[in-house]
Amino acid sequence: MLKTRIITALILAPIAIGGIFFLPPLGFALFTGAIITIGAWEWANMSGMTSQLARVVYAAVAAAVMYGLLNVSAVAVLWLAVIWWFICFLMVRSYPAGSERWGGLPVRAVMGLLVLVPAWVGLNHLRTGSFQFGDVANNLLVILFVFCVVWVADIGAYFAGRAFGKAKLAPRVSPGKSWAGVWGGLVAVAVFAVIVSQLASAPMDQTLLLVIASLATGLVSVLGDLLESMLKRFRGIKDSSQLLPGHGGIMDRIDSLTAAIPVFALIITQLGWLTAGHW
Repeated sequence: MLKTRIITALILAPIAIGGIFFLPPLGFALFTGAIITIGAWEWANMSGMTSQLARVVYAAVAAAVMYGLLNVSAVAVLWLAVIWWFICFLMVRSYPAGSERWGGLPVRAVMGLLVLVPAWVGLNHLRTGSFQFGDVANNLLVILFVFCVVWVADIGAYFAGRAFGKAKLAPRVSPGKSWAGVWGGLVAVAVFAVIVSQLASAPMDQTLLLVIASLATGLVSVLGDLLESMLKRFRGIKDSSQLLPGHGGIMDRIDSLTAAIPVFALIITQLGWLTAGHW
């Protein structure tokens, strides 16, 4: 299994790096849109769609929604995402209570659009907007930063959870996660944000705001992971798909990012570090 995971990662890493960091804005939108569309195909399974045709149709609907939002205000979509993730917090917190309200296939299908589409909108807002933080004005670096926040939170949670993880975070949703892991991940994120601020020669007020924004992003990334775990547990499946040998599916790799990206994009927009750009 480890050999399979490594081989898959070695194949996918250059594709992901090239698609995200070396394409022009339109190519970036198409590349990330393709990833989100595949994620939608997987979400259809988590929604309870059993036929391949239904899953393909659902993925096509998701792609059509993304296309329809090309000229819609990104900020409006990002505010919708923040409201949605607050609702998700209530859903995850109460699970399995309340599942009768969202357990139907149509509701779970709509949930997928609310998870996936704003993540795509947020990514492209980060890619095309006018960005400035400290001495840094490179959009690709801010995209890399939000990715790193999620990865750092994961790594910090892993080590803190192994060392101190006795109190479980959400045992009915994801038994492996602990409160110690959450706090460890947030400490790691705060340290990372301070280091990045220093490298960007940011003033103290911007450093403090970046730490706060990063902590909020790291926290909501945990919720993204928990939501997918809840849906898979409800559906009775382990992985979103088997597209990535040794890694599960696309959704298993981007679940945290789907929550982190729109929240971070909205925060730095409200702080004035990012303004809407053009294709």
